[in-house]
Amino acid sequence: MTADVIDRKERLEFNKLQKRLRRHVGKAIEDYCMIEEGDKIMVCLSGGKDSYTMLDILMSLQKSAPVNFELIAVNMDQKQPGFPEHVLPDYLSKLDVPFHIVEKDTYSVVMDIIPEGKTTCGLCSRLRRGTLYGFAEHIGANKIALGHHRDDIIETLFLNMFYGGKLKAMPPKLLSDDKKHVLIRPLAYCKEKDIEAFAAAREFPIIPCNLCGSQENMQRQNVKNMLQEWEKIQPGRSDNIFAAICNIAPSQLGDLNLFDFVNLQKQQDQSHLATRLDIVTIE
Repeated sequence: MTADVIDRKERLEFNKLQKRLRRHVGKAIEDYCMIEEGDKIMVCLSGGKDSYTMLDILMSLQKSAPVNFELIAVNMDQKQPGFPEHVLPDYLSKLDVPFHIVEKDTYSVVMDIIPEGKTTCGLCSRLRRGTLYGFAEHIGANKIALGHHRDDIIETLFLNMFYGGKLKAMPPKLLSDDKKHVLIRPLAYCKEKDIEAFAAAREFPIIPCNLCGSQENMQRQNVKNMLQEWEKIQPGRSDNIFAAICNIAPSQLGDLNLFDFVNLQKQQDQSHLATRLDIVTIE
């Protein structure tokens, strides 16, 4: 096979991949009304494959979207030792998008609080989230875009089930607890393997997260491994799990706050009464 044929095949595969990601992002935006006329969206960049892909796809969709919206890329420099501070500014300077680098030494705080060998992700993410929320308010952004994808959402479901005793995942769209910020996850319908392939093809300058090291025994990594094994045994199982997250039947679970189990008898009695009244009226 000649080099020209290989190049054409690779371009074709990339175009299909890009269209698939654009379609999934567009569908998520439409389904959850993520982006509206006049929105000012702070796009959170970590330097990882997910956030690079999110920014790339959003910028692409922005050119053809039926509504006008603004994108502002924001990265948080957490002062991790060895963090390549130049990578994101160099990359973003070449794009037609305004950006900010927010400097906040959360690394030292995490290292002081979390014992050696323990998972740092929870505290790290909380500190990062608080700083980014405050910055979004500072720049007047009414929405915050996060790069979580479909696999992240599925993994979070099982993490909450196994370790938190809750049937809870990551919603594609969320109002923050203080009601000040609307969070959107445009990659909610996108598979991680597609994002990995897209990031590799686009040759994004990936910055690894060194704060937590490898931590291969983290709870999330265990869940990820479990889901990957399931997918090998039964391909398509992850698709079904994600479909279930979006297709909930509260009456078939057990949450007293979501369904009125206590008054089922009253509902049955009222239904019987209504039926009898209908019969009498007909007669």
